[in-house]
Amino acid sequence: MSDQFGPPAPPLPLLYEKLIRRTLIEDLGRAGDLTTDAIVPPEAKAAATLVARAPGRIAGVQVALDVFRLLDPGIAAEIRIPDGADAGPAAEIGIFRGSARALLTGERTALNLLGRLSGIATATRGIVAAVAPYSAKVVCTRKTTPGLRLLEKYAVRAGGGFNHRFGLDDAVLIKDNHRVVAGSVTEAVKRVRRHVGHTLKVEVEVDTLVQLEEALALGIDAVLLDNMSVDTLRQAVQMARGRAVTEASGGITPTTAAAVASTGVDLLSVGWLTHSAPALDVALDFHPQHTAR
Repeated sequence: MSDQFGPPAPPLPLLYEKLIRRTLIEDLGRAGDLTTDAIVPPEAKAAATLVARAPGRIAGVQVALDVFRLLDPGIAAEIRIPDGADAGPAAEIGIFRGSARALLTGERTALNLLGRLSGIATATRGIVAAVAPYSAKVVCTRKTTPGLRLLEKYAVRAGGGFNHRFGLDDAVLIKDNHRVVAGSVTEAVKRVRRHVGHTLKVEVEVDTLVQLEEALALGIDAVLLDNMSVDTLRQAVQMARGRAVTEASGGITPTTAAAVASTGVDLLSVGWLTHSAPALDVALDFHPQHTAR
């Protein structure tokens, strides 16, 4: 499971229903599913098993089910491997039963989403395991597939990771370009504090130890230590200890994560999870013996 409290609750379907509709419309085009509609009578029923072709951490089973239920609300499901659990090769994730047309028409959309989310969850699981000997948490970034951020960040949680901000409106993060425009870290922080409410924390991205000291002197809440070497990171963590939460970012991958975590940093910000993690190979196998007209 993703943590001591069990797998994360999936997002409310209301929040991603429009996404499912768009992806189905993209596939159906103007004329609908020409192949299925020609071959399969409207009343035909079928059973199909969702299978993991490779081992991995599962995420998005409910999303896949909602794809089918948008086409036919009567689709029934028997989930055998829930989100946040691990599947072995050829493992049966679940069985769907109902309209054969709905299962065939929604197959690719459901598999695309499930494979993408499970791939992210699997990648997250790997990095979380790599840094397990240390105290650092693994967090994702806003480097997400356009339109899929809500679901991709959910997949990170299913893999045992944590979420950074979801958008520009839920936290303050002063990046290097903000600093350049404002003229300095100090001026950027001053402008932010004049603009936002007292409940919002302020995080500042820094590239050097000099910038870090300037940010810490301002009493900021967190520092994003960007593209620092492991040795510099270790120094930065010591400087910030007890003064601000430390977050490392920049080029963190499964091969570098452990070394970064060994510096004592609080958070590893890993864009790789959502912009480069490979999809998990999943398939939907129909059972002829359960198909009826």
